[in-house]
Amino acid sequence: MLAATVVGLFLVIMAIPDSDTSVEKAGSSLADSVAEAALPALHFVVVDAKAIPLPPPWHEETVREGDNLSLIFSRAGFSERDVYEVSRTDGGRGLRKIYPGQTIAFMTGENGELDKVKHIESKLKWTVFTREGNNFISSVTKRSTELRQESAILRIQSSLFLAGERAGLSNRVIMGLADVFGGVIDFALDPRVGDTIELVYETQWLDGEKYADGAIVAAAFTNRGTTFDAFRYTDSQGDMSYYNSEGVSMRKAFLKAPLDFTRVSSNFNPNRLHPIYKTKRPHRGTDYAAPRGTPVYAAGDGRVVEAGYTRANGNYVFIQHGESYKTHYLHLHKRRVKQGQRVTQGEIIGTVGSTGAATGPHLHYEFLVRGVHQNPRRVHKSLPKAKSLPASEMARFKSTLQTPLQQLAALHQDNRLAMGQATGSSGGE
Repeated sequence: MLAATVVGLFLVIMAIPDSDTSVEKAGSSLADSVAEAALPALHFVVVDAKAIPLPPPWHEETVREGDNLSLIFSRAGFSERDVYEVSRTDGGRGLRKIYPGQTIAFMTGENGELDKVKHIESKLKWTVFTREGNNFISSVTKRSTELRQESAILRIQSSLFLAGERAGLSNRVIMGLADVFGGVIDFALDPRVGDTIELVYETQWLDGEKYADGAIVAAAFTNRGTTFDAFRYTDSQGDMSYYNSEGVSMRKAFLKAPLDFTRVSSNFNPNRLHPIYKTKRPHRGTDYAAPRGTPVYAAGDGRVVEAGYTRANGNYVFIQHGESYKTHYLHLHKRRVKQGQRVTQGEIIGTVGSTGAATGPHLHYEFLVRGVHQNPRRVHKSLPKAKSLPASEMARFKSTLQTPLQQLAALHQDNRLAMGQATGSSGGE
């Protein structure tokens, strides 16, 4: 009975009469009574669907090489007067320091005049300039990333760079390894197939996604059976550097290779046949073959004593390091320093080229001790020892090593297990 009543009610609701029908259907009054008694009243509210005005869109301009504010404002359709009004605000000084890749966004008001300007430096910082009357006020938004730690194991088959890429590391982390171990490893010559690196490094996260890689925390490089370890440490004065487990600085007086590591075409040879002049001429240095434009670094702190061009050397730079040491850099494509300029270790002094008597792009690097050429590959053994942490820092330093040492030990164990399984698998094939 109840089911029949509900079905009848459904039919009554669905059977909506045409506007010209005046005959009531039998049973409609009964159905209405049942509906009122059995079902709650249904209320339908009709909202006046007026269009909600959306804020005007931002017009974005990407900062290009050679850009200035006037050029950017002009491309966006705004005047020099607008540039002046925005840049004179308290935060307007930041607009004078714009860099390629940054974004300048504009928003206009209802009257078509400039209403807002946004300077987006990165996902972590931007400044909005908002019109209030005839002036602009600025507000700065800064965000912080979440710091995490990640680890990786590298197995070298040909080069550090390719091993890092296979391990999923960014160029920043790979070059960070080269910086940390640059005083004890020549990455163009020393790595061998089978060398391994265990690494712990920081990463920055934003909104649940990796934003950037951070600094290296600890690393161990096993090269030809010898392991070099390095640990980040910030001393009691707030200075951060890398030291081995005995507190000896990883920063040596000179880099073992003065450029981005690639391949080496010619080593020190006092009796080699010159490739251009076809005569036996001493080759008092090391040639690093590399693509034109590869950055060349100052091997150590010092002063540029010569920077010029000759037919034989091409573009060259000579750097004096204290009283006893001198380094030469020949066949540069471009020089980035001038005579008399002070330079620091790792500073870019030029780029690889093939100027002068050169058969192809490469850096010719020489090392002199008291005016006498030395083999750059071997001279490091006779150089002054690296500085160690003072005794007053050692207890504090040792107390910071417990966690990174455990992390590296666990990675080393994982690496050995993986290599053992790989050996076992290959042996069973």
